[in-house]
Amino acid sequence: MTELVLFHHVQGLTDGVRALADDLREAGHTVHTPDVFEGRTFATLAEGMAFARESGFDTLTERAVAAAETLGPDLVYAGISFGVMAAQRLAQTRPGARGALLLESCVPVTGDWAFGPWPAGVPVQVHGMAEDPEFAGGGDLDAARELVEVVGAGAELFTYPGDQHLFTDRSLASYDAAATALLLERALAFLART
Repeated sequence: MTELVLFHHVQGLTDGVRALADDLREAGHTVHTPDVFEGRTFATLAEGMAFARESGFDTLTERAVAAAETLGPDLVYAGISFGVMAAQRLAQTRPGARGALLLESCVPVTGDWAFGPWPAGVPVQVHGMAEDPEFAGGGDLDAARELVEVVGAGAELFTYPGDQHLFTDRSLASYDAAATALLLERALAFLART
């Protein structure tokens, strides 16, 4: 089975993020869930973003990188929304990455925001809702399409009907059970191949 690290979204390490990690564990995978917010959770995206800005995006990303450094290099890096920044950075820059599972966000692989070229042989899977204003409207869907084009074989993009952000977090009102079940099915198939 696969060992992965799952980085939480901007509302923190919520019960819903923990539940998603537990779903992956129930399938036999080892899942680490570092808490880069050090126990803080937020009721809204706006509150979480305010905290992230105040703390500093670089500071929070460095906490995530430091957490991954305590683990072996042979990992799949996964992130939900805000957590994708750390997951994608590690997948692209830390030797030994087995794959990347990017949920509800994607960082461009070219241009000023890029972490460098995508490493050869590292598979990636991206998931998001087709009408999510954060994912589709914020440029992440375009970045995901570019990523799939750049990586080619081993890269997959899945979109789901709907406009919810953080649809995988069952502790939030945005949770979509059907979309999350399909995402899990696809993610588990991906992990079985890595």
